[in-house]
Amino acid sequence: MQMLTKCCWGWGDRSRACDCADDSVREQEPEGQGHRVPSVPPPHHPFSTARSDPLDPPRQRKARCVPLLAASLHNGTIQLWNYQMGTLVDRYDEHDGPVRGICFHPTQPIFCSGGDDYKIKVWNYKQRKCLFTLTGHLDYVRTVFFHREYPWIISASDDQTIRIWNWQSRTCIAILTGHNHYIMCAQFHPWDDLVVSASMDLTVRVWDISGLRKKNQAHQAPMSFEEQVARANQGQADLFGNTDAVVKYVLEGHDRGVNWASFHPTLPLIVSCGDDRQIKLWRMSETKAWEVDSCRGHFNNVSMTMFHPKHELILSASEDKTIRVWDMTKRTAVQTFRREHDRFWVLTAHPELNLFAAGHDNGLIVFKLERERPAFSLSGNQLFYVKDKVVRMADLTTGTNQGICSVRKLGSQWVQPRTLSYNPAERAVIVTTASADNGQYELVALPKSTGPSAGDGKDVPSDGKKGAGSCAIFVARNRLAVLDKTGQNIEIRDLSNNLTKSVKCPVQTNEVFYGGTASLLLSSTNSVVLFDIQQQKVLAEITTPPVKYVIWSSDGNMVALLSKHTITIANKSLVQTALIHETIRIKSAAWDDSGVLVYTTLNHIKYALPQGDNGIIKTLDQPVYLTRVKGQIVHCLDRSAKPRTISIDPTEYRFKLALVRKNYDEVLQIIRTSNLVGQSIIGYLQKKGYPEIALHFVQDPQTRFDLAIECGNLDVAVEMARTVDREDVWTRLGAAALKQGNHSIVETAYQKTKSFDKLSFLYLITGNTQKLGMMQVIATKRGDNMSRFQNSLYLGDAQARVAVLRETGQYPLAYYTAKTNGLDDTALDILEEAGMTEDDLPPPPQNAGHSSLAPPVASFSQAEANWPIKNLGESFFDRALANGGVEGFVGQEANGDAGETLDAWAAGGADEPMGEDEEEGAEDEGWDLDAEVVAPEEEDVTEEAAAGEADLSEGVSQGVGENEMWTRNSPLAADHAAAGSFESAMQLLNRQVAAVNFAPLKSFFLQAYTSAHVHVPANPSLPPLEFNVRRNPETTEMREVLPLSSFNLHDIKSGELAEANRFFSRGKFVEALNAFRAVLVKMLLVVVSSQSEADEVKEIVTTCREYIIGLTMETERRKLVVDDPDNVTRNLELAAYFTHCKLSSSHVQLALRSAMSAFSKAGNHATAAVFARRLIDANPADTKVITQARAVLTQGDRNPRDAHEIAYDHFTPFEICPGSLTPIYSGSPSVLAAYTGARYLPEYKNTVCVVDGITQVGLPASGLRSLV
Repeated sequence: MQMLTKCCWGWGDRSRACDCADDSVREQEPEGQGHRVPSVPPPHHPFSTARSDPLDPPRQRKARCVPLLAASLHNGTIQLWNYQMGTLVDRYDEHDGPVRGICFHPTQPIFCSGGDDYKIKVWNYKQRKCLFTLTGHLDYVRTVFFHREYPWIISASDDQTIRIWNWQSRTCIAILTGHNHYIMCAQFHPWDDLVVSASMDLTVRVWDISGLRKKNQAHQAPMSFEEQVARANQGQADLFGNTDAVVKYVLEGHDRGVNWASFHPTLPLIVSCGDDRQIKLWRMSETKAWEVDSCRGHFNNVSMTMFHPKHELILSASEDKTIRVWDMTKRTAVQTFRREHDRFWVLTAHPELNLFAAGHDNGLIVFKLERERPAFSLSGNQLFYVKDKVVRMADLTTGTNQGICSVRKLGSQWVQPRTLSYNPAERAVIVTTASADNGQYELVALPKSTGPSAGDGKDVPSDGKKGAGSCAIFVARNRLAVLDKTGQNIEIRDLSNNLTKSVKCPVQTNEVFYGGTASLLLSSTNSVVLFDIQQQKVLAEITTPPVKYVIWSSDGNMVALLSKHTITIANKSLVQTALIHETIRIKSAAWDDSGVLVYTTLNHIKYALPQGDNGIIKTLDQPVYLTRVKGQIVHCLDRSAKPRTISIDPTEYRFKLALVRKNYDEVLQIIRTSNLVGQSIIGYLQKKGYPEIALHFVQDPQTRFDLAIECGNLDVAVEMARTVDREDVWTRLGAAALKQGNHSIVETAYQKTKSFDKLSFLYLITGNTQKLGMMQVIATKRGDNMSRFQNSLYLGDAQARVAVLRETGQYPLAYYTAKTNGLDDTALDILEEAGMTEDDLPPPPQNAGHSSLAPPVASFSQAEANWPIKNLGESFFDRALANGGVEGFVGQEANGDAGETLDAWAAGGADEPMGEDEEEGAEDEGWDLDAEVVAPEEEDVTEEAAAGEADLSEGVSQGVGENEMWTRNSPLAADHAAAGSFESAMQLLNRQVAAVNFAPLKSFFLQAYTSAHVHVPANPSLPPLEFNVRRNPETTEMREVLPLSSFNLHDIKSGELAEANRFFSRGKFVEALNAFRAVLVKMLLVVVSSQSEADEVKEIVTTCREYIIGLTMETERRKLVVDDPDNVTRNLELAAYFTHCKLSSSHVQLALRSAMSAFSKAGNHATAAVFARRLIDANPADTKVITQARAVLTQGDRNPRDAHEIAYDHFTPFEICPGSLTPIYSGSPSVLAAYTGARYLPEYKNTVCVVDGITQVGLPASGLRSLV
């Protein structure tokens, strides 16, 4: 591999990087601190590396979005890697010589690079090209970095300068001079206007670039005189940037060249490293900077160092082939990674995740510093887990989360606990952690109170009982088991942590897990053992890879043994039922309530059925650790130990589970209610032997045809064959139909493929001589003499055979054929035609007399019906599903078309395309439904039989059905409609509200009926069972039973009526009008239980009437504005009338504002002032409305005139006629609509009310009843 010179993490949009399969990810999770991951780049960041010689330390940086890693090599190549998959995405080769620096932009799809060709290049990895090149350095470019906010790039070079570039304008905006040797590194501060640089001149320099920022910042306010003078003089010193960027501190302390320096992400600290093998920590203040301490331990040049993004740690990479982790407060090494032959050059940290990457002589590695999987235990709805060494409890039902106590004193402060075991009986937990020797555990009694604790648990010490042991779990209410891995003993202790028993491990045990009461699962390197502690006996053993986690189902009957890349599913006796292998690391698992194992990998949530079928449920951005699966909700902990819920669709695995368990009712329910699609489902159904179910999911005709042939469904196969219409499809269909004896479909297939010889033989064996004769005519039309001869043989037609032989010149054969069949005259004619005599012919066989070769006669003619086959019975799905929507019997349809096809061939020749001019008949044509039905003669019934029947029925009378009881018990139209007595319901409404037009009520009648009846499927071939649903099921008196009401007053008020009001407020008048009218119609069928509710129904009817009349006027007025804008008088009249509708206060204000505006614009200031005064009296909440109304009122007082005379008298009370939309003043004649109470002019009598569209105007009625 080429020497690595620089690496950088980054996010991007590259589709090649995003659309990656899940089975190639190389990330691994360590057992403890410092566990290493294979040599590939990490998730969702571009990462860059570079390397040349010992004086060229490699560098790394991060940006965000797609898992990309950029690696710059000594040979001048830049490589983009998908570090999740470990695959090469792209490469760039435009640099001449080693590329030493590379960096991704934090947000844009670009990265920059610098190399030994003195050039800085900016690349767009979406467009896969170099955008431009920045030139100006005079020697090797060591590092390049983007600014977090401004369009700047900072570069460090061996020409002893640092340059800052504007990559948008592509110019150098500052040159920082001061170092007197190679500058190895220069980078921006994470959030301040500072730059830090490291040089081989033994110094680290901190630069202040606030002047550069101010110079390039857009000024929001005018500059002062001093600022203008300073800005005008800036150009005089811009040659080396000494006014834009000045040295703030010079840090001296290294004995040899400094290779790297970087800022702390949040604190005023700097860390640096160099060839003196030291890592130095520096602190800054506003006025000075000083050395805090040094970390010593490397025994070769230190290439790079950095702060941990979240913890008080320092990481360093060195040419001594190690990566070391240092405690920043104690300045001591806490962990060391070591390689045998490769020096480390570059090091970087993921900005959000617990991931680090390092580059060495032969590649890259990705690793973690601490364990990510949180220690947790689930008990009912309570999840106990450890986050930041605090035991916390999350309630999965309410989502609450609180800290309980701290376990900071357990083990190292940098090592998170490995496991947590909860004892609900004693409310105690055991927390274990890894250590250098045997591990530690702590038994903690949790506080009894569930209230919030001090400092969210951080300030509550555990005060637990500690002990040594690599694993510790509860095995009973008052017993815990501790594994002494060194001595291979299992110690049984009580809740006081006193030893009660010690048991020798029967096998070499690495971990122990709960195996049931008084039992343990012991994990060795190649097996798991079920061990009974009391009997000290091995109960069962199963061979597995090393098991890391054990997940029991809720009922304890199934267990999942999770290894690094495998899941072993077994029952409670450790009998294996399935083994699942994954190419990437398995993270966690949990059992679903239905008995399906849901597990997670690095980037997927997957499922596994007990027998081994598995699949993908959901793709993940980041790994999660499952705690519980409940229905469609997955409860989990993320990498930061934060409880989360993820919604999933369990349809696929529940469908497969129902198939495995042969729960066909559930399968059918899922098919009908879900949208399962995809080749995976189809392939699964085919594999499991259910192609008839797969038909339901497929729309592609070719695939449907293949499935139909596989499951023997000829009906669907014929339909799809006609859609595809290819010769090979018809050939396969003919072969499949022939196996089933469905010769009518075989006939159609042979016709489509023009297999004439096969058709002739089919007609022969089915005894269809009529069509066989037609085949002979067709053969004549085609000029196929061999087919003519064959058909004449099948028909026993000697004359036809003789004719074919004569036409083909076979005179001897023709003569003997005629002679043997008794056609002596024809034989003589043949001899004469051939110019021969009998002596010229061979002698006939001896005893050759007159004989006729006739075909055998079919014993049972099958011309009109298919061959009988044994009926094996239909499967569940053949009965339940619709077989792809094929209606009728396809065989009969094919048979019916056959004769027409043959006739067409016989008449027009066989070369015409088949089926082009065929017209399909009507759907019911083949059933002869229009034919005259001849009634059979009635047989004489004997008197004895009639007498017997009379005796059997004597004294038996039919009871009263519940539907009829409902009609008898209730005077409400809604109850009669629910009983199915629509006619009596209409009669009631006619008497009560004068209803005459029942078309708007049809759907509501049907809804009332269906809501009061439930139909339950019965046995196959039987009609469903019908049950009546009562609204008073508690009553036992049949005279009081009543049907369920489908229209509830409260629901209509909170639903449709509220929605209508919202439409009105938003100015959606057409929608509001329809909504109020729908409420008005529903009120006819509302059933209430009290008089107060009955009164409320009447109030709603009145309210709807007013709104409907008002909205009708407003919609008419707005229509008038568009259609007849010159009719100002009518426009103003409708606006004025609208203000007198009895609406809610806020809606009346809206009407008044509209009328006030319309009258003001039209010049009717006097009437506009009337509306303004009414509006002010209504006291609107908006002060702007009051101000506007007062202005209109003032204008009316100044100019009390109206430009247009209208028919409107606001002093006299009136009501609006809904028909004419004109006022009916008090004392004027009018007629009444019985239901709504709307008043009409007399000429509208006996018309249908335009308000409700149901009742007749002027017809007297008794009044609507809603209460029984």
